[in-house]
Amino acid sequence: MSDLAMRISDAVNAVGLVDTHEHLLSEDERNRAAHDFGYLFPHYASSDLISAGMPPGLLEAVRATARPVLVERMARIGWIRKPPPMVAPSGADLSLEERWAALEPYWERIRHTGYGTCLRLAIRDLFGVQGLDKTTYQRLSAAIAASRRVGWYRHVLQEKAGIAVSLQDDYRTAVDRALFAPMVRLEHFACATTRGDLRNIEADTDRSVHSLVDLVEAMHAALDRYLFEGAVGIKIGIAYRRSLRFEKVAHADAERTFARLFDHLGEGPSWAEARPLQDYMFHRIIQAAVERDVPIQIHTGLQEGNGNVLENSHPLHLTNLCLEYGRAKFDLFHGGYPFMGELLAMAKNFPNVYLDLCWLYIISPSAGARMLHEAIETVPSNKIFAFGGDFIIPEGAYGHSLMARRIVSRVLAEKVTDGSLTEEDAATLAQRILRENAATLYRLKLDTHGQKPS
Repeated sequence: MSDLAMRISDAVNAVGLVDTHEHLLSEDERNRAAHDFGYLFPHYASSDLISAGMPPGLLEAVRATARPVLVERMARIGWIRKPPPMVAPSGADLSLEERWAALEPYWERIRHTGYGTCLRLAIRDLFGVQGLDKTTYQRLSAAIAASRRVGWYRHVLQEKAGIAVSLQDDYRTAVDRALFAPMVRLEHFACATTRGDLRNIEADTDRSVHSLVDLVEAMHAALDRYLFEGAVGIKIGIAYRRSLRFEKVAHADAERTFARLFDHLGEGPSWAEARPLQDYMFHRIIQAAVERDVPIQIHTGLQEGNGNVLENSHPLHLTNLCLEYGRAKFDLFHGGYPFMGELLAMAKNFPNVYLDLCWLYIISPSAGARMLHEAIETVPSNKIFAFGGDFIIPEGAYGHSLMARRIVSRVLAEKVTDGSLTEEDAATLAQRILRENAATLYRLKLDTHGQKPS
């Protein structure tokens, strides 16, 4: 490494990160799940394993000891509907050796993907084990089991990863508010299709919901309560289930769809039939955010898991919202991968669109580096958010943070070398894209060292 590259790396490594996106288990949930190497495959790498040919039931058997906690969380955030059954015998009936034998051939196929690399870095640095293979899986499993303690999150996220604060995409998770700031989801107000869904909304808001006006008022009340309790923004992840194109729908048309929720006691309108109500309510959610000056995170691009409808999440579907709601603040996620050029153009074109590279570096480190290069050249520097771990387990967030710092350091060094930036510019830009931009948009209070005050 050259002296220049080393100095820039030191500057990047000194930044207390604002992590724009996590789904982390609570520390208690994590400690109940972390028994052995199977815990490391809750998502992302598991998708690569399936893509490499691993039968889904076999994967469930491999991660059997962590499965109850992981399945509950992934269902809660909408990544899975119904988990596949485990193969017989169940993972609980398999020894650690048998579960390693089931994983080994597929792990070998994916260990060098971005997802696999992220895990290998975490294994090395957090558990002191050089990789995952037939000579290490037992030691690694023992180290994981030994890590089940109070304070593991502070150790991993703050001390090792240097993350000042993470935006947590699950308001209901009991997390350390010194480490996390919560985001809220309001999609259940838009996606209700049965009386039961409405009863759940009533229970959550302590309001009766008998009309579309009632539903909108309940959504406003819930948002105000969440913001009062410390939420810093709204997250929309509906691209896992439908297109991001939200049409303008007249109140009367949405009211007619709403009325169908009361037609009978069983299932209500189909997902497609309910779309007018969904579109209407998503516009009301955006309007509520604008009225309160609250940022809106939106999932675009690749969806977690296998066999998704990728075109649903194309960022260009959001053009009508960007045009209509000029006062909104849209934090568009994941670099739009693989629609990166389109999202870059949107962030350049629209003052109300921010470019977020969360998740991107582990999808493809090379794509992340390319996009950051282009973003520095095309997008105003106050609108680039360069890191979000996007994990369920803290070890993944650590590995991702390490990859992000390396890529940001390399890109900035290359920009200085080719004359696009001065070294001082690079250091300033690192602070901006890794911490200050997100802290400003989400109004986060950080101390002088970049940490969130306790």
